Amino acid sequence: MAKQKIVIKVTMPNAKSRARAMVLAAKASGVGSIGITGDLKDRLEVVGEGVDVACLVHCLRKKLCCHAEIVQVEEVKDKKPAEEEKKVEEPKPCPCPGTCRCAVGYCHAPLPMVLCEDPPAGSCRVM
Repeated sequence: MAKQKIVIKVTMPNAKSRARAMVLAAKASGVGSIGITGDLKDRLEVVGEGVDVACLVHCLRKKLCCHAEIVQVEEVKDKKPAEEEKKVEEPKPCPCPGTCRCAVGYCHAPLPMVLCEDPPAGSCRVM
């Protein structure tokens, strides 16, 4: 299952009701993190995997005796691809022996020579 972010609008008039809502949400299975958001601090933001949203809203309505409705449910994407895009490829060191006179990014190293003592039928090839 993928992580999902759930935003639930809950009637929470004071700090005590906010704390109770957070405790109830924390008890739900699959919840990873909880937060109170919104200008009026009336939204409960829950992030987790495999959270039963309908059951969570039902429990909030029943235990808090308040109005609760689902505002948003979205999948949370990992930040790893964004970090990988930001990485810039570092130039690789030049394989030239001794002092390198190659331009940055362009190496004109000589191809390795292959010496054949007993050439097979045909000529010797450099690879």
